[in-house]
Amino acid sequence: MITLPRRFALRCLAPLFLVSQLWLSAAPVPTIVPDKAAGVYTPGETVSWTVNLKSEAGVPAPDLVYKIKKDGEVVVSEGKLDLSAGPVVLSSSRADAGVLIIQVMPPEKYALPLAVGGAIYAPDKIKPAAPEPADFDAFWKSKLAELAKVPVKPVLEKIPDAKNTAGVDYYKVTLDNIRGTKVRGQLARPSAEGKYPALLVVQFAGVYALDQNTVVSDAKSGWLTLNISAHDLPIDESPEFYKNLKDGALKNYIYIGSEDRETSYFLRMFLGCARAAEYLASRPDWDGKTLIVTGASQGGLQAFATAALSPKVTGLMAVVPAGCDNYAPRAGRAFGWPYWLSTWGPRDRDMKKVETTAGYFDGINFAARVKVPSLVAYGLADETSRPTGVAAAINVLKGTKEALILPLSNHHGTGGAQNAYFSRAAQWKKAVLTGKTLPPAAQ
Repeated sequence: MITLPRRFALRCLAPLFLVSQLWLSAAPVPTIVPDKAAGVYTPGETVSWTVNLKSEAGVPAPDLVYKIKKDGEVVVSEGKLDLSAGPVVLSSSRADAGVLIIQVMPPEKYALPLAVGGAIYAPDKIKPAAPEPADFDAFWKSKLAELAKVPVKPVLEKIPDAKNTAGVDYYKVTLDNIRGTKVRGQLARPSAEGKYPALLVVQFAGVYALDQNTVVSDAKSGWLTLNISAHDLPIDESPEFYKNLKDGALKNYIYIGSEDRETSYFLRMFLGCARAAEYLASRPDWDGKTLIVTGASQGGLQAFATAALSPKVTGLMAVVPAGCDNYAPRAGRAFGWPYWLSTWGPRDRDMKKVETTAGYFDGINFAARVKVPSLVAYGLADETSRPTGVAAAINVLKGTKEALILPLSNHHGTGGAQNAYFSRAAQWKKAVLTGKTLPPAAQ
């Protein structure tokens, strides 16, 4: 499965990405499968990956190399990989809790991986790389107090002629947030009078318009659904509008204000999530019992923050949540998104200040304050939301929790590798609509 590199990294690594793209166009992509279907191992046990390359008859296998890394960082073995005669089995092991990652790539220096595989050891024993800030709770209490001083002032614009909304009322929504900013999103609910369970959807990374179907499809099933943008932006402008922002004012937005917890771009984002949950719970058409927050990648990070900051949230569902274990390099682990402690991003950052800030926005520290039922899934081939960090976040969750390990999944779930999560999430939502408690019995 292809591991797609981070979008902002492509700008500084464009020539290297071109090399990998040439390989992708010249030959089939390798597959990497562990000998245990679940990809879970006990310390000291050997994992054996089968690396295969199905090419057309008469097409020579390309020259490839491999690296096996402990926690995605420390290389434990590497070498040439000859797939011309068929599949090759590569093995490794580790004696402690953590992850082994195998990368297959062209031999060119700095070439990006064509395929990634993984294995996880004792996932329930993986711990955060560093302790949380001593005043984490005090800081976020003060920020919620700042938010509480700002009236919500909801503005709803009903869109009566929206497509595919039969039986559903669909709105654009604006809420007031801290320091003159706004929370912008879309809301849908069944047209019939009644009280409904609420679903708050928070968005993955990037700068883009919101998809109307995100809320409409769930509203047709019986949910009061609010989907909010991660940015203070209109939700339905042209692609060019968002592209200009992505390449301009919001380029590498993850680093904006990262030297200070008071200026971090994520401060407004996370408080906007808390505001959205507050608004949903204030609506007369909410059933007063169920408010689930859900998201993928950056949305998973926001889901952890929302569930920690909002007492109205009653459940959490997240797939490949990003932003967990910002201090991973301190424990010899590879960094993941948002890469704050990496050398990527603006070169003029004061890294000591960034390190201080990072703990206040780490998904693990929010997860430690989540007491509601949680469904969290992560991929073993994910080099964006590192499995070590997500496992550590799951381990500190305080409520009933269900962890789904996706053994073949990269960050994007290539080839349907995240289907197990989406199937289970549908079961969670069905349980709510049929009056059952969370988590529902496995089916």
